[in-house]
Amino acid sequence: MVDAALIKECSDPGLKPAIVEQFIEQAGSQDPLAVTVRSGNRVVLVPRPKTAEEALALIRDNLGRSTVRVGITQYPAGLGIVEAGQLKPDLVDACENMRMGTALFAKVYRIVTKWYGNPTGRQVLPQVFDDAIIAWQTGYFEGTAVFRAEDPGKTKMADPEPAREDDTSGERADHGATDDSDAAPEIATDPNKAGIRIDLSGIGHEK
Repeated sequence: MVDAALIKECSDPGLKPAIVEQFIEQAGSQDPLAVTVRSGNRVVLVPRPKTAEEALALIRDNLGRSTVRVGITQYPAGLGIVEAGQLKPDLVDACENMRMGTALFAKVYRIVTKWYGNPTGRQVLPQVFDDAIIAWQTGYFEGTAVFRAEDPGKTKMADPEPAREDDTSGERADHGATDDSDAAPEIATDPNKAGIRIDLSGIGHEK
């Protein structure tokens, strides 16, 4: 069982401590240096690293060829980096791994919760959590790559002010509406969107 003080100090504030505890119990590891390597559906047996340096070396050796999960939260190594040389020791630091992992799981949990329609019923929430765990383990939920998907929580926080009455763009805020200067070139270059400037309908009909 992960230390409660570590959870309180290091976990993402968007998740309740009880959920963090369940998350680590079901999808994580008790060992901060734990490295899990998978090739497809097959688990690749690797030597257990004894130091942070050994763990990082093991990650670098397998990154790009296999799926690598690291630390207490089994955080997906390589997320957001271009090359293995950019890996940081934070991955195998217990507190930092929990901070990164729970923040990412919180996003996955929000994605799944939104798909369910943001339910609050006690009967539904366990299913939401189970699906979030599966999404964490596989990296996908309903065809969405959850680790690289947009965070519904962050999107909501970043919503612009409600559209003004004179705003006729018709664009939804969460799809990133553009201003007229962006839309104009598109309309000008698309003949299907251009307005009729000269009425040619009468040509060829005179007797």
